[in-house]
Amino acid sequence: MTTQHSTVSEVMTRDVVTVRPDTSFKEITSVLCTHGISAVPVADASGAPVGLVSEADLLRKQVELPDRPGRRSAQPGWAYEKAKSRAENAAGLMTTPVVTARADWPIAEAARAMERHRVKRLLVVDEADRIIGVVSRPDLLRVFLRPDEEIREEIRDDVLKGMLRLGGHEVRVEVHDGVVTLRGMAGHQSTARIAERLAQGVEGVITVRPMIDYVVEGMAAEDGPQPGSEATDPGHR
Repeated sequence: MTTQHSTVSEVMTRDVVTVRPDTSFKEITSVLCTHGISAVPVADASGAPVGLVSEADLLRKQVELPDRPGRRSAQPGWAYEKAKSRAENAAGLMTTPVVTARADWPIAEAARAMERHRVKRLLVVDEADRIIGVVSRPDLLRVFLRPDEEIREEIRDDVLKGMLRLGGHEVRVEVHDGVVTLRGMAGHQSTARIAERLAQGVEGVITVRPMIDYVVEGMAAEDGPQPGSEATDPGHR
């Protein structure tokens, strides 16, 4: 029995609105406002992503307008921003390259991709590189809304009993607002550490508070050899 992990396909938005490179500024604005979205993918004739137009891209039109008659504020990267502000369609407005993901990616992999590329959303593509969905930061955060009881049952049944063969009388699981506390006794330090690591990997877990006692060389961890003691292995107890 293995711990289940949500994939991108389970949290992504499937009904994706797209525009073409020749879609006009006004049409893109209408799409964003009508559908209540903050960005729209730009797709080619085959449905493959070639860019992304966001509200920020459209607002450059306003940013580049003079704030007072005859005065224009100098902006970093002004030449690039100026070109964007003069664009009339998606081809000139869009941001490239596009960061994509696959539907079978684990949630953690998608989160790492967002962090690595510093983006707020990923376009999900199939084997033919066609857009089949969009996954955003809020989508990835949904896993942390998982009920405490579901988390507790998975750690107890799949991790402790299924993987580590530990019964409920040995290690108990408590979960409150996604914070897991493990209490009890494990046979060895390595078992306790593995239990903590596997519990941390369960969907919805915020953090794990390790409160498991264990045995080190035949002695309880809190009763380790005292300075100057000859008790260095079970045979000397």
